[in-house]
Amino acid sequence: MNRKSPLMSDEELLVQLKQKNQAAFEEIFNRYWKRLFSYAYKIYGDEAVCEDMVQEIFIRLWERSEELSVKNLEGYLFRAVKYKLANSIRDLKFTVQHTDALSGLSTIPSVNRQMEYQELEKEVFVLVDRLPYRCKEVFCMSRVDSLTNAEIAEKLDISVRTVETHISNALKYLKMNLHIASWCFIAVLFLF
Repeated sequence: MNRKSPLMSDEELLVQLKQKNQAAFEEIFNRYWKRLFSYAYKIYGDEAVCEDMVQEIFIRLWERSEELSVKNLEGYLFRAVKYKLANSIRDLKFTVQHTDALSGLSTIPSVNRQMEYQELEKEVFVLVDRLPYRCKEVFCMSRVDSLTNAEIAEKLDISVRTVETHISNALKYLKMNLHIASWCFIAVLFLF
């Protein structure tokens, strides 16, 4: 890659990234790190934690670069930060400040359909919270943390088939319990 990489589109960078081009990765990092950190810091307010979260997202992006099928790099990265924040906040005891920040969280700042997205997301997470513990755990590892079925199976010491069954059961439950119109958006949230 030549020194004109900042002029490359996100799509071109993603193609280069899939080929494990380190210069493309560095350009993506330089293009998005500060924005992602600022976004996380506005919500979470802990510099060290936010730096770690953003670093983890970039590490994961590099590690999974060959298998990723990302259409919108910016959306993917902001969504990854959002889910990292949500998981981190859920692991803590909620404070009013964190709860307020999480409820106002959007995937990409200034997107017109944020209210619809947020309402659907709330509905989905309420339903996900009702899943049996192991099913919920597997589903979140798959759809929120973007782990492969094999990675989940290894981490939880269960078979890949069991992982697939949990994910299938979770999707069936969501499909049965979401409003018909909302189901159309489920792909945007979890099946991307």
